[in-house]
Amino acid sequence: MPNPDTPATGSKRRESLYPDVTAWVSEHFVPMYRRTLGGEFRWCAEWWRHGEAISRLTALWFAWEAMRLQGATGMALWYRDHLDHQIPVLLGPRGPFYQCTENEHLSPHEAHMVSVPAGWFGAGSKDPAATQSRDAVRA
Repeated sequence: MPNPDTPATGSKRRESLYPDVTAWVSEHFVPMYRRTLGGEFRWCAEWWRHGEAISRLTALWFAWEAMRLQGATGMALWYRDHLDHQIPVLLGPRGPFYQCTENEHLSPHEAHMVSVPAGWFGAGSKDPAATQSRDAVRA
């Protein structure tokens, strides 16, 4: 798992308060941002089995670690720009935990996919976006 305190080129390293997303979720997120569960809000105790949840929680953690050090309005902006947007999606009735209860994990249904036929996007192209751009220019 990437670490948000990895220094950018030529910058001073800032220490993370939490060593990883697991620590942030268990020591900060779950105890701090409580919601009455059921109905509108869902949670899965096995949150780490949900790829989307891992991604969203990691994004929240990275932003939290960066913005907590900004002082002044840093955390207010984190709430407005990050948490307030992610909470309804993450814990919502159609979010990654929608099939779970707090006490039971159910594997999310995965959409069925059919492989793209060879040559579908043009001869030799493996990049659909590049082929679509070429096709748009030809039209």
